[in-house]
Amino acid sequence: MAAVEASGKTVDEAIESALEELDAELEDVEYEVLEEPKKGGLLGVGGHQARVRVWRAGEDPEEAAESTKAPRKAADGDDDDDDEDEDEHVEDEAEFAAQMLDQMMALMGIEGDVSIRDAETPGDGLGMAKAVLEIEGDDLGVLIGRRGETLTGLQYVLNLMVSRQLGEGNYFTVDIEGYRRRRERQLRQLAQKMSDQVRRTRKTVTLEPMPANERRIIHLTLSEDQYVSTDSIGEGEDRKVTITPR
Repeated sequence: MAAVEASGKTVDEAIESALEELDAELEDVEYEVLEEPKKGGLLGVGGHQARVRVWRAGEDPEEAAESTKAPRKAADGDDDDDDEDEDEHVEDEAEFAAQMLDQMMALMGIEGDVSIRDAETPGDGLGMAKAVLEIEGDDLGVLIGRRGETLTGLQYVLNLMVSRQLGEGNYFTVDIEGYRRRRERQLRQLAQKMSDQVRRTRKTVTLEPMPANERRIIHLTLSEDQYVSTDSIGEGEDRKVTITPR
């Protein structure tokens, strides 16, 4: 088997992860430490995990190292393997984001459990978020804030930190005890109610200012409504949705 590169909080943890992938014991392998672990500053920024390359004893380490870098040629039936690798990659990224969210909560002195689930609806960030990080615990209203403003800020900071660690394109939705699902239902009901009003009166309705993720729910809810159209007007925090008769 080719050499395996693995990461972990410590060198030992990284080696253990590689041993599992190789299905080998420590005495059966040789390894090279590619990167020692480094603790970051605030919220882990600037830090990184340990990284090692492990191969079976007796193999040429140079050839083993090259085998980890060489692109694998796709063969019939390999698509499923590629999908599994991608799923594992997303799971690793989501786990990293969840750990960082734990650190943020600890720094704020807030206790809660973070779980990971798939994005299933527009309110979850379906089509944009790699996963939803759900926080559960007691007295977490302080993390939601007025109209979800604190939650939005928390999510923004988390994604900023994750992007600095893992690169751009790593976006996660943060939810607290189903708040975003409840808010999504409210927004869908509001959209339908206002659509009915516009159809009845033939007058444009302008909703209150909303963040981008909530405006998106309104737009999507009414996207196939043959009687009304939606648009966003205004700038910054004052940006809002208008519902207009077609």
